[in-house]
Amino acid sequence: MNRFATTTALASERSAHSARRIVHSTRGRSGGPIVRLVSPSDVGELSKPFVFLDYIEADPAHAPQTGFHPHSGIATLTLILSGRVAYEDSTGEKGVIEPGGVEWMRAGGGVWHTGALEGAERVKGYQLWVALPPELEHSPAEAQYLGAEAFQRRGPVRVILGRYENAASKVSAPPTMNYFDVTLKAGERWLYQPPQDHRVAWIAVHQGSVMTPAKVARGELVVFEESNGAIEFEAQGDAAFVLGSAVKHPHDLVLGYYSVHTHRKALEKGEANIQAMGRRLRAEGRLA
Repeated sequence: MNRFATTTALASERSAHSARRIVHSTRGRSGGPIVRLVSPSDVGELSKPFVFLDYIEADPAHAPQTGFHPHSGIATLTLILSGRVAYEDSTGEKGVIEPGGVEWMRAGGGVWHTGALEGAERVKGYQLWVALPPELEHSPAEAQYLGAEAFQRRGPVRVILGRYENAASKVSAPPTMNYFDVTLKAGERWLYQPPQDHRVAWIAVHQGSVMTPAKVARGELVVFEESNGAIEFEAQGDAAFVLGSAVKHPHDLVLGYYSVHTHRKALEKGEANIQAMGRRLRAEGRLA
């Protein structure tokens, strides 16, 4: 038995009476190749600062084009599990995210960006939105594009945001959250003990299924009760999922079409900024 299974087996004996409950389960809303699992107006209230999550699985030849679009008040993280995605943003960055790579875009006070699927390989991945705290919701836009080699792995965990054991992400996200890419072999067990102040936790499964202790199957997202209790997983066949845990975002979610802010005046300022940026991009010929 590997060390993850051993750790989990011992923990299970100690805490069988206090398994962390699932309080919400969803399969989201499907729109062609994109499944919206979390929106700020629904599940995002339970999982904030993680306020939006899309899962995409598409053939590049038949995928919709998103075009340039704006954000403010949030950061977006695009995790490419397979395939290739081209990107361009208003900070001047342009390139291709390869399999296993990540785009981190802290929109802050405003940014425009776009992406398109490339190549012949089927693209699978997630786009996550993170609500920013007041001190960052109008900060200058910041972009990071990192290849798979930039992310450390400890056991079944690839650390996309935050840290796990002695592995830390290179993404310059707020230090109050973890976001992991987790893969388990059939029958493998894993125990995740969140940091003490991480009371928000959820997973979204894209391969196989896991028991935790209820079954969570491919295509399902679940939110756990607010607690810093450990969460136990056992793979039913080979399984893969993303996991988020964080300090609860204590602010309201004030929503625009592409923006999330902490209060109405902040939203108005963010939307004015992105409208002004849009006019500039059109004058430069970068927007239709």
